[in-house]
Amino acid sequence: MTTIELDTVRKEFGDDIVAVEDVSLTIEDGELVVLVGPSGSGKSTTLRMIAGLEAPTAGDILIDDLRVNDVQPQNRDIAMVFQSFALYPHRTVRGNISFPLEARDVPKTERADRVEEAAAMLDITELLDRKPANLSGGQQQRVALGRALVRDPQAFLMDEPLANLDAKLRKEMRTEVVRLQQNLGVTMVHVTHNQEEAMTMGDRVAVMNEGQIQQLAPPKEVYRRPANRFVAEFIGSPSMNLLSGSLADGTFRADSVDVSVRVPGDLADASTADPLTLGIRPESVQIVDSAGDYAFEATVDVVELMGNVQIVHIDLDGAEFLAEVDPDLVVEQGDSLLVRLPPEKIDLFDGVTAESPRIERAAEHGRSVDGPVAPEK
Repeated sequence: MTTIELDTVRKEFGDDIVAVEDVSLTIEDGELVVLVGPSGSGKSTTLRMIAGLEAPTAGDILIDDLRVNDVQPQNRDIAMVFQSFALYPHRTVRGNISFPLEARDVPKTERADRVEEAAAMLDITELLDRKPANLSGGQQQRVALGRALVRDPQAFLMDEPLANLDAKLRKEMRTEVVRLQQNLGVTMVHVTHNQEEAMTMGDRVAVMNEGQIQQLAPPKEVYRRPANRFVAEFIGSPSMNLLSGSLADGTFRADSVDVSVRVPGDLADASTADPLTLGIRPESVQIVDSAGDYAFEATVDVVELMGNVQIVHIDLDGAEFLAEVDPDLVVEQGDSLLVRLPPEKIDLFDGVTAESPRIERAAEHGRSVDGPVAPEK
C-alpha cells in the first residue's frame, strides 16, 4: 500500500517567486493522478518535491503516513521518469535497465531475471542487446520505463515523459503507460501540459494554475463541471466558448458583442455577480432553422473539416465562438445562420476572472456526471 499526501505544501524561489502555494493533495494507493496545467503552473515543481529533488518551503510531504521532507531522494523508494530519456549511450538496453540494480549491488542472477521480466512486460525483449542510438523514440521511452520498473518502487513519478514523441506515438505510449500502471496496481503521479493526455490517462486530474490546484476530480467531472472559468477554458479541445456579460430579467446580454439569450431559471436565480460569464462547449452549440429564446444570428468566418466533425468559427464582432457540427452539414464562409445554445448545456460563472466559480445547478446536487446534470428545457 502506497499513499502520497501533500499537506499545505509551499515552494518559494528567492524572495518573490512562489512556485507552489499551499497545495494539499492525497493520492490513494494504486491511483493514477495527473497534474496538468500551463507552463509555470507549478506542476513539475510539485512532482520534484514529492521526489525529493526540491525541498518544500513550508508544509509536509508524507509517503505512507511517513513525513519525508528530510528524506533523501534515493531513500524514498520512488522511481522517476523524465521528459529526457537520459539513457547511457555506451550501454545496451540491458545495461541501461539493469543500472539501478547494479547501483544497489543486487546479485547478478537476480538482476538478469528482473531485466528480462521488465523487458517482456514492455515488449522490448528483442532490443536488449541494442544501443540507444539504434532505437526509435518510443523504444527509448520503453527503456526508460523499464529502468524505473526494475526497481520495484513504491510509486512512479512521470515528468512529461511523452512530450518528445510524435502525436501518433504519444497516443500509443499513453495507452501503454495506463495499461502498465493498472497491471502493476502501482501508485503513479503523471505531469503533463497536454490536457488531452491528462483526460485520457488519469483516475483523477489535478488542474493547476499559478501554483494552486484549481480542481481535483475525475476527468469527466472536470470536463462537464469545471470548478471555475480557468478550468473551463483550459480543459477541452476546442476550448469552451466564454462570453462576458450581464443578466437582466433572465436574459444574458454579452458586453462587447451583439448576443442576447435566455438563461435557465435555476442559473439566473443563483447568480450574484455582475458582470458574469456564460460558457458552452462547442459540441453543444446547435445550428438551427428558426429563432427562439436561446438562439441568435451570426456569420460564419471559417470552416475546418476535421473528418468526423466540422469546426465552424462564428464571427461575433471579432470575438471567437465555435460550433462543432456534423461534417455533412453544408456550411460555408460568409453564411448567415442561427446559432442556438441549448439551455441544459449552458454554464454560468459568477464573475469574469479566471477564478470565477461555476454556478452549480439545483439539479446537480448529489448527482453523478454519468447521469443528466440538468433538466431539459
